[in-house]
Amino acid sequence: MLTAPQNPARGLAQVREKTAIAARESCRDPDSVTLIGVAKSQPIERIVAAVAAGLADLGENYAQEAEAHRAALAGRGPGGPAPAWHFIGALQSNKTRPVALHFDWVHTVDRLRIAERLSAQRPAALAPLAVCIQVRLGDEATKSGVAPAELPALAAAVARLPRLSLRGLMALPPEESDPARQRRWFRELRLLLESLNRTGLRLDALSMGMSGDFEAAIAEGATHIRIGTALFGRRA
Repeated sequence: MLTAPQNPARGLAQVREKTAIAARESCRDPDSVTLIGVAKSQPIERIVAAVAAGLADLGENYAQEAEAHRAALAGRGPGGPAPAWHFIGALQSNKTRPVALHFDWVHTVDRLRIAERLSAQRPAALAPLAVCIQVRLGDEATKSGVAPAELPALAAAVARLPRLSLRGLMALPPEESDPARQRRWFRELRLLLESLNRTGLRLDALSMGMSGDFEAAIAEGATHIRIGTALFGRRA
């Protein structure tokens, strides 16, 4: 794992360098990997500094916290525009409206009821909301996600919803320190995506990998990595 930087700009440069190396070692274009900066509980000064340094995507765990971050970053971002907003936290059915209104991506859809509410609440004036289905790997009771056996039915139902664009899968696999074991879990998610695509879906997103394992995730095809500590430093 990368040492937590004191300067978010330095952290961004370090993560990008590691991402590029991991991608090239897997014969992939580094630009095929989107770096999402996880803003959860980070001081707003660090978030602003990272965006000023070129961070184009921010991940939020809580809709209310995201409101404060959006206000601080209004009109800012690479080249001027604000960053793209990714919701990456557990989502309750009574809190879907602000997410449907203000986010570009939701990575944590794990049941049809959530997807239906997001679709119904997504304004017609906005592009369809990009979503990933969260899959529970390793059968850890403390983590959210649909069981792999139930994934095909959920994916088919979500893909039919009018204001959503089903893009791919997301997972928080069991924590491993060995890169080979890390890759095992990420490979499982990739194979699930490939299986769904053989049924006629056209999924292109694998949201997997965090500060301690993103290089293994990239080796197995990650298109979106969610980085907090290695980018911003430890939470205040």
